Amino acid sequence: MRITMIGAGYVGLVSGACFADFGHDVVCVDNDPSKIERLRAGVMPIFEPGLAELVTGNARAGRLTFTTDLAAGVANAEAVFIAVGTPSRRGDGHADLSYVFAAAKEIARACTGDTVIVTKSTVPVGTGDEVERVLHEANPDARFAVVSNPEFLREGAAIRDFKFPDRVVVGTEDAAARAVMTEIYRPLFINSSPLLFTARRTAELIKYAANAFLATKITFINEIADLCEAVGANVQDVARGIGLDNRIGSKFLHAGPGYGGSCFPKDTLALIKTAQDFGTPVRIVETVAAVNDQRKRAMARKVVAACDGSVRGKTIAILGLTFKPNTDDMRDSPAIAVVQALQDAGAKIRAFDPEGVEQAKLVLTEVDYATDPYDCVAGADATVLMTEWDAFRGLDIDRLGKAMAHPVLIDLRNVYRPDEMARRGIAYTSVGR
Repeated sequence: MRITMIGAGYVGLVSGACFADFGHDVVCVDNDPSKIERLRAGVMPIFEPGLAELVTGNARAGRLTFTTDLAAGVANAEAVFIAVGTPSRRGDGHADLSYVFAAAKEIARACTGDTVIVTKSTVPVGTGDEVERVLHEANPDARFAVVSNPEFLREGAAIRDFKFPDRVVVGTEDAAARAVMTEIYRPLFINSSPLLFTARRTAELIKYAANAFLATKITFINEIADLCEAVGANVQDVARGIGLDNRIGSKFLHAGPGYGGSCFPKDTLALIKTAQDFGTPVRIVETVAAVNDQRKRAMARKVVAACDGSVRGKTIAILGLTFKPNTDDMRDSPAIAVVQALQDAGAKIRAFDPEGVEQAKLVLTEVDYATDPYDCVAGADATVLMTEWDAFRGLDIDRLGKAMAHPVLIDLRNVYRPDEMARRGIAYTSVGR
């Protein structure tokens, strides 16, 4: 099928490349000329394992092209996906839908036949109705159906998530649009991927409800970790003990410095605002968001406590800056709040991340960026393991300890074992153990 993806960011680029790999003809449209030129040259704007190979392979095969010309990209498309950003709106926390509506207006003017217009961006309940109104207003003669098809991609595992999804949610009650969406996702049927058709508003809410629930699991186990520290229990054993219950499950029960990234922070906030607007506040989610914000600063206090109550004038090494491994995404990363809090307390920061340094430089100032983990910890008064990159899981602990001015390790991801650290003479602090 002929598919156009509006937006060549994280969701749009991964989705477009995967659709092309299914055999569809895909055009990715973006209004950033430099990004389009880089993509044509095979240079990825983001780090995602396997993405460069997927994009370049399908581009060479002629199934994936890139353009800044939306009208040309949309003209002959059977389905147009809107995959633009919906960041939190400054001032009130609602999702900023200006990019979605702007794209809808341009699409309406460019449509030439029956077109299925799909909102892939994460949008609040009722956005599809508004997109439909915008389309009609911009082009009363256009023939289209508006569908909701939320994404459930994990950064660092997005290609596998797209090709082997737990579910594909499609919100539409239009028979013709349903047929088009079924054909688009037909290559997944061999994997028995459940294609879940719902009403459009239901599909929009599924995305927010899923992210809010996962954020709740993370925040829950983080609070249990605090309780474990107070009573002398082990949060990893607690997580395993409850996670083996298949009603609960083990995923997202890893204690740490709080959630971040491009989805959970903004999506929980958008759900909170939507619920308030409709007079049905989601108190649990409100608490989750508040607790998560507080936790990041609390992790900085944990570091200070491990440094005998003061970091003033001390050099603190930070291993990992991105909000999770296998991505260069710094959006709402817990490392931002931890680094800034330590700087406020007078610490000097040296940091290393396998992929996130360039993005980190855009949000963190007065940080000395190192070239590898051992360069990072050399002469440091303490080391903080922030992100559980594979490169940090097998560190030479003896070398690490000798390189530091003081062998102090604050492991905010529970990568290492306390007894092993004690044997190696490392003053070790972890979370919930």
